[in-house]
Amino acid sequence: MKKRQNWSSKLTYILAVAGATVGFGATWRFPYLVGQNGGGAYVLTFVVAMIVIGIPMILVENAIGRRLKVNAIDAFSGMANGKRIAKYWKIVGWMGLLGAFGIMSYYMVIGGWVLSYIGQIIFGLFDLSNIITITQTTEFYNQNIINNPMTISFATLVFVLINYVILVQGAVEGIEKAAKYLMPILFLLMLTMVAKNITLDGAAQGIKFYLTPDFSKINMKLFIDVLGQVFFALSLGFGVMITLSSFVKKDEGLVKISVITGILNTAIAVLAGFMIFPSLFSFGIEPNSGPSLVFKSLPIVFSHMPFGSLIATAFFTLLMIAALTTSLPIYEVMITTLQEKFKVSRKKAIFIVLGGIFVLGNIPSLMATNLLSHITIFGKNIFDAYDAISATIFFVLTSLGCALFVGWVLGDEAKAEILKGSEKCVKIVNFWHWYVKFIIPFIILIVFISSFYDNFIK
Repeated sequence: MKKRQNWSSKLTYILAVAGATVGFGATWRFPYLVGQNGGGAYVLTFVVAMIVIGIPMILVENAIGRRLKVNAIDAFSGMANGKRIAKYWKIVGWMGLLGAFGIMSYYMVIGGWVLSYIGQIIFGLFDLSNIITITQTTEFYNQNIINNPMTISFATLVFVLINYVILVQGAVEGIEKAAKYLMPILFLLMLTMVAKNITLDGAAQGIKFYLTPDFSKINMKLFIDVLGQVFFALSLGFGVMITLSSFVKKDEGLVKISVITGILNTAIAVLAGFMIFPSLFSFGIEPNSGPSLVFKSLPIVFSHMPFGSLIATAFFTLLMIAALTTSLPIYEVMITTLQEKFKVSRKKAIFIVLGGIFVLGNIPSLMATNLLSHITIFGKNIFDAYDAISATIFFVLTSLGCALFVGWVLGDEAKAEILKGSEKCVKIVNFWHWYVKFIIPFIILIVFISSFYDNFIK
């Protein structure tokens, strides 16, 4: 059996995990949810939720992944406390893979949107050198994104091919090299955008909206929405953490790594808000335009700035890098599984995964608002259905399964795995295991019932 690779250092693993957990979750989804949910109230609740469920669940998936150092399905097998683990626990791994397929089905299409915007701006087809209006940006968005399947198909294919070029270098080599170079570039671009935006006239109003919580807006629904964002932002529930941690050396401290991951993801998500809200308020643009915020509202902001097209290109490049650092490890979940469970060569596995998702997921998703708009699933178009089903059902149930597996099946073995490299954290690990065993499943069940009701019954 081929010896399993390891990350070259703790830093490269943290960068890879940071890349996996930043993505559109922090740079696209988090800002528009903040705008829709009252600004500071959402931000405060997000930070609390990251502590309450995010970091403990990172540690859960890290324990599962590193225990056997195998793929995200076989990680739910073997022996625990002297007993063979029942085969049905592998269903948890399969649910994670289905969730990964679901998210990549529409995620890559958004990457195609971003590449399309970059190309249109660079070649002057979307001119931001003069001030534009919401009517113009909406018209551009509808013509070039919603109702232009050919262009978006090509842009999505280009994005898929970029992933292919990196992934063929290897499970660790490709992602590690990408993270080493792309994450510093991402941070630099974010800091540059933040520095630019917080110095704009009127930026203080946007910062106030972003950081000042209106406690009247904090309710159960907001907390449920935030918890859903935590799952999405941390790539929990679709095998990413399990797969990435399977390449972690046995003597690395998982407690420290998990805490750093949670803090880093929270910091980047919060930083992303500073890229957006000061500028929106500076130019009198409402922050509540939803998922299309960065595609319809922000171009108006860029058109008010000197060198608007250049700044817009830099911003959408940042989004593309964030999307790439996330798509690579999600693909890897499925690629590694094909390699190890079905003995498929790596190149063939990459072709099957990327090609299969492009044909069965990406093409239907990008046609959901035009050629296939007549097809609905649970009352949603194909694009929204992939999002709702993967996020509402598979992510949450997989996370619930992981918590139950660690709390009730692995038990002391999970604690022993976590303590390798974290020997001084006995009390913390004991409390963590009790918390995962009794509290987290209850929280996740509330999230699942509420989200399922809102998406499929209400």
